Amino acid sequence: MSDQLSSKDNNPILCYYANATHLVQVVRIGNIPNWYMERVIFPGQRLMFEAPAEAVLEIHTGMVASAILSDKIPCYVLRVIEEVSFESELVIPQERYAVLAG
Repeated sequence: MSDQLSSKDNNPILCYYANATHLVQVVRIGNIPNWYMERVIFPGQRLMFEAPAEAVLEIHTGMVASAILSDKIPCYVLRVIEEVSFESELVIPQERYAVLAG
């Protein structure tokens, strides 16, 4: 199995997950036929990945020998929706100046 999506997979989504715990986590996706992903995520570490919308991210938390399945999150919930550039946030259209000033 591979963690690369094949070209026949239609429209993978970009997903984001952060380990907000103080423990090491192992995250994996295993519910997609002929595709598998598994990563070790350290405390505070973030992960961006592409996956089919129907994929489910399993989060295993704890010690290496005694990790337990602590959560299952559908990847569509982890989807990165929009990219916002810093410059575009600084630009205020002239028609809004009156609203902001008055």
